[in-house]
Amino acid sequence: MTRKIENTLKIKNGQSVSLSEIPVLEYREFYAVVLRLLNAEDVHCVNYYAYPDNDNLKFICCLADDSAQSVSLLSHILPSGKGPGELESLTRRVGALHIFERELWENFGVKFEGHPWMKPVRFSHNRYNRIIAMHDYPFYRIKSEELHEVGVGPIHAGVIEPGYFRFTCNGEMVLHLEIQLGWQHRGVERLFLEKPKLLQRTMLAESITGDTTIGHTLAFAQVMEGLSGISTDSRLDAERSIALELERIAVHTGDISALCTDVAYQLGAAVFGALRTPIINFTQEWCGNRFGKGLIRTGGSHYSLTNVLIQKLRKLLDDFEWRFKEMADKAYSLLSVENRFDNIGMVTNKQARLIGAVGMAARTSGVKRDIRHSHPFAAFRVISYVPVMLEKGDVYARYYLRRLEIEESINYIRRILDNEQFFLSETTPPVPEANLHLYPSSITVSMVEGWRGEICHSAVTDEEGNIIHYKVKDPSMHNWKALELSLRGLEISDFPINNKSYNLSYCGHDL
Repeated sequence: MTRKIENTLKIKNGQSVSLSEIPVLEYREFYAVVLRLLNAEDVHCVNYYAYPDNDNLKFICCLADDSAQSVSLLSHILPSGKGPGELESLTRRVGALHIFERELWENFGVKFEGHPWMKPVRFSHNRYNRIIAMHDYPFYRIKSEELHEVGVGPIHAGVIEPGYFRFTCNGEMVLHLEIQLGWQHRGVERLFLEKPKLLQRTMLAESITGDTTIGHTLAFAQVMEGLSGISTDSRLDAERSIALELERIAVHTGDISALCTDVAYQLGAAVFGALRTPIINFTQEWCGNRFGKGLIRTGGSHYSLTNVLIQKLRKLLDDFEWRFKEMADKAYSLLSVENRFDNIGMVTNKQARLIGAVGMAARTSGVKRDIRHSHPFAAFRVISYVPVMLEKGDVYARYYLRRLEIEESINYIRRILDNEQFFLSETTPPVPEANLHLYPSSITVSMVEGWRGEICHSAVTDEEGNIIHYKVKDPSMHNWKALELSLRGLEISDFPINNKSYNLSYCGHDL
């Protein structure tokens, strides 16, 4: 069901609509409507992008109303025949839009007048201005003989993706941190267009960021189902939600272990690291892969959660829960750990709202932003989920929220397993034919709450039902700015634990 209100089209999460239904406004009116809608505390921008449309550049803005559980779509057009053009920046009125306008500038050369920090986002090979290179990045600088700069990267000290961190310091005190990403841009969104087969696209979604295989593949599957009119049954919805929460439990447990490592609490590091293993081993037993590759498929699944697996899962959760609680009671009451995390890397509620933080970075600062609650999908449409909230916004809050979310995920999985209506059918429906017939001239916006936070996938089709634009937004796109802000006023030695408390994705950002 769609509704046109205030020059916008309101849809639900995962719903497909005709492009012709989206109001196309003059930019001045578009500007005013966006500001009016974002003035509400429960409304935020989940995506704002553009794509070539004949001789024009068509812009699509997706604004999520968390209280109404709807997404408002509106559009404007910029004639591309006259050059990239210039538009008044929304960022100077709504700071959270900075990353979207920067991306539009980088991809299409659109100049946003009044934007406070127009800088590249990814340095994709097909960017508008190919003269600008990585070493031309315009870092913020302070001229002073008393300050110094510390550069870290882009080669990471571990075995993960590259990123460059530049600290401006007064002695050991960090005044400013700026993070330059985009060193490994893979062209994921373009590959969604070039790879026509559903299996190719599914495997691409599984590889957007390896630690969020379930989250991103589920967002992709919902896009394909919305564009092809496929309905999912209750058993498949239940299995997807269980897989998503198992992914959350596994990663959160591993992150708690890593945080214990960073403060030299070896007992916690060892035990939590070991506790992660049976969770991912169950996922491997379920589908053959510890990270869930192969499990999520459009319209069905190759791997039904059988009654035998359900009984094993119940036993696993019972065993995990008491072991986790025993270790957590020690780790979260140890003063040496608490003192090292307390009041470090704080992000205020105002800052979180200003930058558009999502997921844990938002909820630890008192911002109630959780797609499972605000725009429910899969089993969350039937069994409501209440987000876990904290206020302090420091490393300890991000450390503690993981424990609370693990406990809540265990309870939620049990609620699904105890609800007989999800398992009326004996097996999960098989996957549909690989060659789907997508609706022509349509758009779908799909949102999933991954363990890091809000994931958004959106696709646009042409008159023949071919995908002509695919847009991916990982929660890291918003939350890297939170990491930058939270280091101000800290000693540079506090960076490792602060960084780990977010555990953001390089590849999820660089795409």
